[in-house]
Amino acid sequence: MNLYTNCGNGTSFIRSKEMSHVSHTSEVVLELVDKAIEDIGLENVVQVVICNASNNMGAKKLLLEKRPQIFWTSCVTHTLNLMLEGIGNLARFKKVIEQAKALTIFVYGHTRTLECMRYFTERKEIVRPGVTRFASIFLTLNSILEKKDRLRKIVVHSRWDSPRDVKSKKGKDATTIILNPNF
Repeated sequence: MNLYTNCGNGTSFIRSKEMSHVSHTSEVVLELVDKAIEDIGLENVVQVVICNASNNMGAKKLLLEKRPQIFWTSCVTHTLNLMLEGIGNLARFKKVIEQAKALTIFVYGHTRTLECMRYFTERKEIVRPGVTRFASIFLTLNSILEKKDRLRKIVVHSRWDSPRDVKSKKGKDATTIILNPNF
């Protein structure tokens, strides 16, 4: 476990504690956070920021009982990731995400289709890695949207027909996905 503090002029490292041998229960997390608060001084602590894991949320409840003046914030990255996961599971988005996955897996899975895509997108990738899997999905969807006209030019060009992989079921499915006006 690593502890940091922000003194207004940047984040500073306080200490690190090796905890792999201990079960990270709510009580253990509370004990560590509370000890850090005592070490820093209660008057110097306004907020605790921690990820949304259930053990941490349990520690939050316990800490709020003991120290109600301290504001507890869930990690924004984790919260946004959970939101993107929830959005991605909605029926109206799930199909588009599955189509985008099928398309990108096909294009990146074959040397000639990848070369063709890179030629038409001027070497710009359609897959956009993010910090989390769910962020990557939405970054990739946006990238595909930005390049949709170029991607459509690919599948109607004679270069697209030459790789034999394009004639496979997955290749025909990828072509259909790109040409679908609703995608």
